[in-house]
Amino acid sequence: MALAVCLLFDPRSELLMRDLWSRLEDAGVPTLATHTHGRHYPHLSYAVLREWDVERTQEALAALPAAEPFMLSFHGTLVFPRGRAALAPAIPADVALRQWRIVTALEATGAELHRSYQAGHWVPHVSVATRAPGTKLATVVKAIADVLPLTARVDRAALVDSATGETWRLPHIP
Repeated sequence: MALAVCLLFDPRSELLMRDLWSRLEDAGVPTLATHTHGRHYPHLSYAVLREWDVERTQEALAALPAAEPFMLSFHGTLVFPRGRAALAPAIPADVALRQWRIVTALEATGAELHRSYQAGHWVPHVSVATRAPGTKLATVVKAIADVLPLTARVDRAALVDSATGETWRLPHIP
């Protein structure tokens, strides 16, 4: 399927997002909690790769400058095609620069990036609902609005294989 470069959240922030997933699941809306293998983490993806070499990807990311943990604030809902809905974060300017550096480094390894993560096409988001039918979108938007504004702390990063849930922790936050 895909390999993602993911920013992961501290335990408190992760719990808040998993609680949101639970409320939506209880309302009959599929979330990452039950999507595919069910081993998903709340995350913000810097990049999603369609073709890759894991070792070359790890080496390229390890060579990037380390960054400190940071806070994200969420103020709204994003809705994407096919009923995918997400939290909309306000990101620090340096996070956009980091994403660009990561994309550039990964492209240099020969990896193929999903078009939505190529330079200039990234829409930062934290996925919530995976396949909300149109009749459930109001439920999703209300559930998200009920927890906003929400502040979360990014404290680590990992490579995640979306097909299996296998995770490789990165040595630092790129």
